[in-house]
Amino acid sequence: MAQLLQQAQQMQQQLVAAQEELARTEVTGSAGGGLVTATMTGGFEVTAITIAPAAVDPDDLETLQDLVVAALHDAKRAADELAASTMGPLAGGLGGGGGLGLPGF
Repeated sequence: MAQLLQQAQQMQQQLVAAQEELARTEVTGSAGGGLVTATMTGGFEVTAITIAPAAVDPDDLETLQDLVVAALHDAKRAADELAASTMGPLAGGLGGGGGLGLPGF
């Protein structure tokens, strides 16, 4: 039982370290061939939006708005992939299904 508790404590420490790494790591998504880029952390905090002057047309703000949304979606996809690759090995240690790899847990 003591060994099981020690393993759980180690996994908790690894989980905290992985979450801290995600919060520090930035990913970028883009749309419109790079006209709009969105940067966010692996913790899904948006840190920057960049809009190229060529994307700004005062007579067509709807397209620019769509590009911003698309860039955010692309950045979210990249952050999801980062989270899966960072947290995936830890989930495997939990029995793969979110349990503790023990019957009934």
